Amino acid sequence: MEYLKYFSPQLIVLLCVFLFFCIISLIIGLRLGMRAGRKREAAEWEGRKVEEIVKTRLKASRAVLGGLVSEQMAPLLPGFPFDPGDCRFIGKPVDFLVFKGMNRKAITEVIFLEVKSGARRTLNDQEKRLREAIKAGKVKWVEFDV
Repeated sequence: MEYLKYFSPQLIVLLCVFLFFCIISLIIGLRLGMRAGRKREAAEWEGRKVEEIVKTRLKASRAVLGGLVSEQMAPLLPGFPFDPGDCRFIGKPVDFLVFKGMNRKAITEVIFLEVKSGARRTLNDQEKRLREAIKAGKVKWVEFDV
């Protein structure tokens, strides 16, 4: 400790203050760097998440559009059980009304036709209620005069 006699007390205090500010700057820099890293990581994760959500929604949208197109094109596909000229596209709550024999000017039957495509081939609640109403015979003819 003999060498301390060459340093003045003011110089020692100045060195201590300088060392203190260096340590504080290091700690602040580390924390800011860690915070920036977490923000960047979160942004990358969000970016990947958003990209994944967009891809999923685009895929679902394409499936819905494909289903809508295939529903309307169904009468033109091979193996369709009715004369395409007898079919009228409705869309909701049922895809087609088939007026069997309409092309021959002799309608013998009216058929409610629901076209299903893709992996999900189940009826929604409204389609199920319509099916039950038809099966229960709750169908009638009404004329409206203007």
